[in-house]
Amino acid sequence: MAKKARKELKYHVTKKQRNVFSVVMDSGRNPAQWEQWFLLTSDRHWDNPKSNWEMQKDHMDEALKRGAGIIDCGDFFCAMQGKYDPRRSTEDVRDIHQSSDYLDSLVNTASDFFEPYAQNLIMIARGNHEASILKRHETDLIERLIGQLNYRAPANIHSGGYSGFLRFCQRPNGTKKIAGRTVVAHYSHGSGGGGPVTKGVIQTNRRAVYLPDANIIMSGHIHESWRLDLVRQRLSSKNRTYLDEQTHILIPTYKEEFREGFDGWHVERGAPPKPVGAYWLRFFQKYSTGEDGMKVKDLGFDVIRAQ
Repeated sequence: MAKKARKELKYHVTKKQRNVFSVVMDSGRNPAQWEQWFLLTSDRHWDNPKSNWEMQKDHMDEALKRGAGIIDCGDFFCAMQGKYDPRRSTEDVRDIHQSSDYLDSLVNTASDFFEPYAQNLIMIARGNHEASILKRHETDLIERLIGQLNYRAPANIHSGGYSGFLRFCQRPNGTKKIAGRTVVAHYSHGSGGGGPVTKGVIQTNRRAVYLPDANIIMSGHIHESWRLDLVRQRLSSKNRTYLDEQTHILIPTYKEEFREGFDGWHVERGAPPKPVGAYWLRFFQKYSTGEDGMKVKDLGFDVIRAQ
């Protein structure tokens, strides 16, 4: 297997609880020029024939070049063609998965596909498709995939639950002190049907209520794509008011089912074409005004569509 162009990784990840991860980024000797990228993906449905493998490779090759971590928010597998799945269809099975050990073939072939990118994979979370397999077949596809990749690469991929937290912080080169603020991201695979008009945006205000500590809230599941920033008025410990933002991200899918709209379950139920792709999360050094009016170093971030 040919080696991919790879940039050295400048972060490390530790698991604080089973669904809480800490991502410490090394900002080097010149923080003003520093940046760190992460690729946010969801709903790959990797084994489905309609899943765009070329786009996934393009995005992950770019992640290697940028030294970017890859965070996946569930439904990594489609896995709907098993013997006991009422949704199964022979048209939705790739040739490489036409075998008597169907579930084993999903894990083995996915390990081959993602091994070149395993060292950049930070976490793979569970979606409703993996939960269905665990319920019906009593096997955890995510644990099995991560186990293979961690052994073969070798890598240190973490297994994520259906939802959890990632805490991003910055540390200058050669020091143990955290510089600037910590950015807290909450991830969830997501739920519900999204709605043909609201596209799931109505969930942002609901999540903002029960996730007050999150700076970023990201999910997938409904195969839509958007970013929405909610501005909040806060009160500091020194009784000074200030404004901050909570950024909501809906990560799209890599599976496009509409195509030319000729036939298929997606078309027959009146569903529209869906956006495909992912998002880049870019951290950088910025300067902000502190409570005492002084300029302080801070951790900024951008959210950019990956198409």
